[in-house]
Amino acid sequence: MGSAAHKLPYWQVNVPEHLRTAECPDFLRNLTDKDRSIISTPDSEYEIDSWPVVQQKTAQNRLDLFQRVPSDLRRYLGFTWKLKQDYGSVMNFILTQRLQWTLPITPRGRPFEFGDDIRILRNDWPYGIDKRIVHLVVWTKFALEEDPATGDLTDAARAEIDGYVRKTFSKSPPDHVIWFKNWASLKSVKSVEHFHVMLFDPDPEFVKEVTNGDVPLCEKE
Repeated sequence: MGSAAHKLPYWQVNVPEHLRTAECPDFLRNLTDKDRSIISTPDSEYEIDSWPVVQQKTAQNRLDLFQRVPSDLRRYLGFTWKLKQDYGSVMNFILTQRLQWTLPITPRGRPFEFGDDIRILRNDWPYGIDKRIVHLVVWTKFALEEDPATGDLTDAARAEIDGYVRKTFSKSPPDHVIWFKNWASLKSVKSVEHFHVMLFDPDPEFVKEVTNGDVPLCEKE
């Protein structure tokens, strides 16, 4: 813990010396303690999650333990801060630019009945995980029922998602596919229903096919 990076102000860590600013950028002010702790960690000290670790976190429903690589979190915070200036909210950007859905969002049928009620995209800003893991987000026009007492999915909704995931991602071995849905308190985009799917070392052509060739924003920035 004695590296020079720890003596720097948190907003200067992982930034080349010639790009460091004396003042904290607006997008890095008012961070949660967790985000400030991650941002102030040198990338070299960050430990990437392996597939078994990812499986363990989801099996234990410890979704709060997922984190981004510090420099990726910095880029993510900068990007979402700008989105809020340009579009009013992250949700507006996702609706209009990524999903190209219009409000009100109305499903055509029951959950998972019609393909046009569902859109599979790459996660724009994945967690700090093994590069062989592809992180997808399944966006739905229909609600996924939650238990109001816990904020977690009902057993019926969990079974519906499980059936959909098994069928849609059947080209990958079952132990190379996991899915999870963030609890209400962890959702970064609260107003559009979605859940996450992670595939370990999938066929790139299959990923292109299922996402309609989508490219995550982190690869465009």
